[in-house]
Amino acid sequence: MATRGSVKPFVNFNAKHDAEVLRKAMKGIGTDEDVILMLLAARSNAQRQEIKAAYKKAFGKDLGKDLRSELGGKLEDLIVALMYPSILYDAHELHKAIKGVGTEDEVLIEILASRTCDEIKDIAKAYKKEYGSKLEKDIMGDTSGHYQRLLVILAQVKKCVCSLIVFQELFAAGEEKFGTDEDKFINILGNRSAEHLRKVFDAYKKIAGCDIEESIKDECTGNLEALLLAVVKCAKSVPAYFAESIRESMRRAGTDDESLIRIMVSRSERDMLDIRAIYKKKFGESLYSTIQEDTEGDYQKALHYLCGGND
Repeated sequence: MATRGSVKPFVNFNAKHDAEVLRKAMKGIGTDEDVILMLLAARSNAQRQEIKAAYKKAFGKDLGKDLRSELGGKLEDLIVALMYPSILYDAHELHKAIKGVGTEDEVLIEILASRTCDEIKDIAKAYKKEYGSKLEKDIMGDTSGHYQRLLVILAQVKKCVCSLIVFQELFAAGEEKFGTDEDKFINILGNRSAEHLRKVFDAYKKIAGCDIEESIKDECTGNLEALLLAVVKCAKSVPAYFAESIRESMRRAGTDDESLIRIMVSRSERDMLDIRAIYKKKFGESLYSTIQEDTEGDYQKALHYLCGGND
C-alpha cells in the first residue's frame, strides 16, 4: 500500500547498529540528543520496535526507559511517543485521556473520529490487553449523554455502508425541527461509512440550503458539538481535519504541545504529506515554517524531521 507519510522505512536498516549508536549517544557524561532524534525520526515505527529488541539483547536494558532517563521536557515526550507501537500509542493516549484527572475530551474526539474501522478494532484489542478493561466500558464510565453514545458507537466500529437515503432524516432532525433530535444525528453520523456520509452531506446541503456543520453549530453545544464536527470533518477529509488541528495547537496562547506531538507522531507514517499540502493551501504558509516560529531547540528539530521538509 502506498503511504502518504513523511517517515518511510530506512533503506539500509540495521537494528543492531542503530542500537549501538543510541547506546553510545546516551553513555558517559552528557547525552547526544542530536544523534538520538536524527536516528529515531528517520526510522519507521516497525524499525524502532526492532531497535528496541536489539538494544535489549545487546545491553540487557529497556531502550524506552533509558531514553526517558537521558532526555527531558518536550523532546522526551516526543521521543517516548515515537517508541510506542503505533496502535498501542493510540490505546495509551485514550487510556491517559480517560483515567487522568478529568477527561481529556479532545483526545477521545480526535482518535475516535479520525481512525479507520480496522485501526479502531486493533486499538480496542490493544487497550484490553494492556489495561485489562474494555475501551467502550471505560468511555461509558467517564462520559455521559448523547456525547457518550456517539463515542461508544465510534469505539464499537458499527460503521455500516447503507444505501438508505438518510439525508431527509437528518434534515428533519436538524433545521426543520425546533430542538434537535440528537439521536438521529448520532445514528447517522456514527453508523455510516465516510464515503456514504459524503453523499449524505451533499444531499443535505441541497435540501437544507446550508452545510451540515452549520446545522450542528446551531443545534448542538459542548463536547457533542465538537465530536459531531470532528466526525463530519474526518468523513470529508482526514488530512484536512489534522491540518486544522495542528494549526489550532500552535495558534493558541501558548502551544498545545501534547496535541502537536500526538498528531505529528501518529500521522508521520500515514498522511503527513497530504496534511502539509492542505496546510500550505489553507493557511498560506508551510507547516515547517509554523513549527519554526512556534517551537525551539532539539524539540523543534525532531518535529521538523517528522514534518519531512519545507513546502
